[in-house]
Amino acid sequence: MWLKIIILLLFVGVLISLGSGLRFLLKDIGVPESKRTLYALGIRITLAALMMLCVFYGFYSGILSSTAPWDHTL
Repeated sequence: MWLKIIILLLFVGVLISLGSGLRFLLKDIGVPESKRTLYALGIRITLAALMMLCVFYGFYSGILSSTAPWDHTL
């Protein structure tokens, strides 16, 4: 259960970083030296990588599983 909460929090963090990056992009149009959009991109990439690592760990350890009908083995 704790892994699902961590994945959910990381996903929310990715969405917040996406929104802040868009806000910085639109707000800093005329500012030549602003790097806030790049920092938001870096944070988003880091959070997405952590989320993928958590999902891979969950599948590898058996905490997470797929319930798709094409994943069932006979």
